[in-house]
Amino acid sequence: MQPVQCAEEKLMISGQCNCGAVAFTVTDASQTNTQPGGIFICHCSLCRRSTGSNGIAVIVVDNHNFRWVRGEEHICTWRKPVGDWQIWFCRVCGSPLPGVNDPARMFVPAGLISSGADELRVAHHIWVDSKAPWDRIGDDGHQHPAAYVG
Repeated sequence: MQPVQCAEEKLMISGQCNCGAVAFTVTDASQTNTQPGGIFICHCSLCRRSTGSNGIAVIVVDNHNFRWVRGEEHICTWRKPVGDWQIWFCRVCGSPLPGVNDPARMFVPAGLISSGADELRVAHHIWVDSKAPWDRIGDDGHQHPAAYVG
């Protein structure tokens, strides 16, 4: 007999840093970024420098749906001295970690997700006017010249 899935069933996500010292869960990711399964990719120069790639892919979740499972003592942060930008990372392996998006929400780097990502899709590319000249966007996510306003 197959289990019956209810329409109200919530998308559960779990993830961890590269070394596994820090882990988390998201108990209801069905409405990430105020729309189902939305990944934001930030192409700004700060995110490019912090990841060493074309930017960072994140989901944004309500604080009450986010839980640290282990490793909070391994979380480090660095804040840009001028401006409003901060990164959280694992002190053991250096992986970028979830952090404060705004007072009500956390951002979660999509690359850390180890289960529950099957329904996620790129919804938005932000700071596209700041992307690296070699960066080519190849999906159908909405492209925003600067920050997402929505």
